[in-house]
Amino acid sequence: MDWLTVALLLLFGLAFLVAEVIFIPGTTVVGLVGFGLLVAGIWFGYRDLGSTTGHVLLSGSAVAVGLLVYLGLRPKNINRVALTQVNHARVHDVRHPDVPPGTTGRALSALRPAGTVLFDDDRREVTTRGEFVPAGATVRVLGIEQNRIVVESVA
Repeated sequence: MDWLTVALLLLFGLAFLVAEVIFIPGTTVVGLVGFGLLVAGIWFGYRDLGSTTGHVLLSGSAVAVGLLVYLGLRPKNINRVALTQVNHARVHDVRHPDVPPGTTGRALSALRPAGTVLFDDDRREVTTRGEFVPAGATVRVLGIEQNRIVVESVA
């Protein structure tokens, strides 16, 4: 093998490692391919170009990889790809209903026995205890049973 092949192996190995560390961290496959190309380039360098050139390639590759890892793992670069935001959202707790019993609303769809009701400005999916309620009728909340809002028609 000539020096061009060794140089291309090292160049592509470093390019794959750059892609792994800086652009797409965490994929591992790209990094392993880059590491394999570097090892193959260094091995061919020792075999075909002599031990002095092999030592130069090994030390140059070690310095390049060390510099790459240092630059890639700096906090500024990690914060670009790391999750740094805190999620303060909360899930609605069924033990604290947002539509208390006794609240009245207007049926937007026919309740047969399930449908949609408008409470103030909130659309909710509700069910009845089996009766059918026409659209536009006024309904009252009886309670919340197993995550379902149960309503009845107000006559």
